[in-house]
Amino acid sequence: MRNVGAALLGAITAIGVCAAVVVGGAFTTNDKGSASTAQTQQVAHTAPSSSGAKTAPAGGSLSKLYSSVKNGVVYVQAGESATGSGFVISDDGYIVTNEHVVAEATSFTVRVGENGKTVPATLVGADAATDLALLKVDPAQTGTLHPLPLGESDNAAVGDEVIAIGSPFGLQSTLTSGIVSALGRSIQSPSGATISGALQTDAAINPGNSGGPLIDSAGQVIGVNAQIASSSGANTGVGFAISIDTVKTAIAELKAGGGTTSGSTQPQSPSQTQQGSPSQTDPYGYGYGSGSPGGTQDQYGQQYALPGAG
Repeated sequence: MRNVGAALLGAITAIGVCAAVVVGGAFTTNDKGSASTAQTQQVAHTAPSSSGAKTAPAGGSLSKLYSSVKNGVVYVQAGESATGSGFVISDDGYIVTNEHVVAEATSFTVRVGENGKTVPATLVGADAATDLALLKVDPAQTGTLHPLPLGESDNAAVGDEVIAIGSPFGLQSTLTSGIVSALGRSIQSPSGATISGALQTDAAINPGNSGGPLIDSAGQVIGVNAQIASSSGANTGVGFAISIDTVKTAIAELKAGGGTTSGSTQPQSPSQTQQGSPSQTDPYGYGYGSGSPGGTQDQYGQQYALPGAG
């Protein structure tokens, strides 16, 4: 069974505190040049502004932005040991997270918002090819939900300020901030498929952040935090979020019965691995198997790191 927090993909690490997995993968820039192996570790209540303009909450402070969205972010417990993050996308209880957070688990609970109670959740569907999963809770059990509005990928620009909220190392409702460092990155999913259009950010994401939202200054979700590029499994300022356009498409398909509904989404062994490249790890920083951090390999022959919290 997958442990939370394992690193995903060869040179990029997926980010989920207790259920991250290193799955050898590759990430490629839009620019010409050689690809580097990476490890990696994906929907939506849509309410983007009609103009697409980015208007920060009154006062424009990170504190006010955080206060306006924190109650829509979710702590996810998958099975006995896997944990991660997610976010509410609709008033009727749909929640987005990463596939690698829920893979192989058969029972799920979530805690919505900073002071919410823990309630059971149902897995609607999961797709290893996009590393996205859809959970659902009963609003009668959670009380009033606070869905986060979904933005538009086309509105994101390099240099835009963003925040990441999640549960690194099990520390729920943690805020980090940064910018959009690059657009159009390609990362590898747990199944070995290429996820194109990913956003690169320097906002700190660590094991346990997997599945949490990357939010712009207008309070709209523009990506799902999924991987980091790291040689140790710890944050180095190079993180990757699955674009919101990919998320919207996946949500519609999962609601319609696409993907899988339980633990049959094991990552595939990568066809190529570049030794010495930074490893991709999950924000949770945990591996599929046991072992010491930094250099230990999981059953797929990839590095994972940051075991521990949760």
